[in-house]
Order: sequence, then structure tokens, then C-alpha cells
Amino acid sequence: MSSRLEKKLARDVARASKDFGLFEPDDRVMVAISGGKDSYTMLHILRHIARRVPFGLEIIAVNLDQGQPGFPVEILRSWLQDQGYEHRIIYRDTYSIVKEKVPEGKTTCSLCSRLRRGILYNVAEELGCTKIALGHHRDDVIETLLLNLLYSGQLKAMPPLLRSDDGRNTVIRPLVYCREDEIAAFAEEMAFPILPCDLCGSQENLQRKKIKRLLSALEADNPKIKGNLFAALGNVRPSHLLDRKMWELIGIEAPQGEDPSLGPRETLAPQVP
Repeated sequence: MSSRLEKKLARDVARASKDFGLFEPDDRVMVAISGGKDSYTMLHILRHIARRVPFGLEIIAVNLDQGQPGFPVEILRSWLQDQGYEHRIIYRDTYSIVKEKVPEGKTTCSLCSRLRRGILYNVAEELGCTKIALGHHRDDVIETLLLNLLYSGQLKAMPPLLRSDDGRNTVIRPLVYCREDEIAAFAEEMAFPILPCDLCGSQENLQRKKIKRLLSALEADNPKIKGNLFAALGNVRPSHLLDRKMWELIGIEAPQGEDPSLGPRETLAPQVP
């Protein structure tokens, strides 16, 4: 019998698929599983959905063993076998590369994720997969929005569906509507064998952790903060932003600036240097 949490998470994934076309007939989906709560939950829910959709949908779990000392890969391998998942364990020593390239105390996530993404893209093609499913959830999307705003000067987050620039791969995020606290509760309910990430787990100064603390502080005053930030991603007003390329896409013509000596003139938007 499915639990309340499982039903809720499955509904959220099904809604995301309907809204963004995540799953199509005869898809073969590579589920990137790290051994964390998010990827375990995603794998479980996707098998639940694959058994119920009225078309062919295959899933294959893929773990990238990055050569971290003491990484208990056999725990994950045994669990996947016991649960009857088609799976592959891929070994690539990116750990040594990251430790060599990143100075002590600096954030390793950026380089680590780029290396991991490139490897997974190639493996997906080798396995004949049409989609790559990543375990980012609603809270990840919100945090990424703030990270880009505050540290990169960009208005962007994590798309639920993204085609790579070279056209080889399509990345999907089935958990995009799922809340992290519900995923954590479900992972505990299912007693998934959570594996540590020793490469970056000790880095207390990660920017994402700062954003998490900021959001927690804001939520203490207004519990709707996260919901509002997430809703804003689907409620964009391009005409009220400063991106001229976006204006062109929606057919707004920006007036040209005049000689300041002629006096002020009201314009549709400030002139961006």
C-alpha cells in the first residue's frame, strides 16, 4: 500500500511531466543516482510511474563512482540488485582531478559537477538513453535562483527540461515540484541506504548553505517565502525587466536615447549601457 508521502510525491512528478513533457512514449531514462535522499526517491517514484503509464517507459539507474576514498559503492550496488533495478556503476577518478585543481578550502562543487555532467552525458549516449533524470527538487530550484541573482547577476534557475547545446542529450528534473522536507521524510520512511559525499561534505562555507540559512531566516517571518519565489519563476513579466533581447522576442521596441542637452524624455525603460 502506497504511503501518503509516496502518493504526494508521485502526483508532483506526474504534474511536472504533464506541464513540461518530461516523459514520452518509448523513452529510456537514465536516472543519475548518487546515493543521496533525492536520487533514491526519484528512482523509486519513476519506477512507480513507469509501471502505470500507458506507454513504454524504461528506466536505468546509473551511479558515477568518482574515486572518493572510502566511498561505499558496494552498498549501493547491493541495494540496486536487491531492488531489481537495471543499473550500471561507472568508475571515473574525478576526485583526484578536483583535489589537484581546486585550492584547499575553495568550493569544489562547480568543477566536480562539470566533470560529472560530461561523463554522464557520454554514458547516456552509450546506453541508448533518450533522457537523463537528475534529482534536483523545488528547494534546489529556489536556491539556484537566489544564487544566480546574488552571486552571478543572472535571472535564471534550473529548468525542468533542458536540451544540451550539441543536441545529444535531454536533461529532465522530475522532482521539480517536490519539496525537500517531504523527500527527506520519505527517504527516512523507506530507510534508503544514504551514502555520504566526502568530496564536499565538509565544506561549511558553501554559498548554497548560506542561501539555505537566508531562506530559513526569511521563512521564520513569512512561511510563504519559498512558495512565492517558486511561483515567480512561472509568473514572469518580461516587459518589466531590462533584458533587451527578451523585449525583442515579445515585440517591444525600446526607444533610443536622446542628447541629454535637449532635456529629459520619458521612455518605456531605462537605457542599459
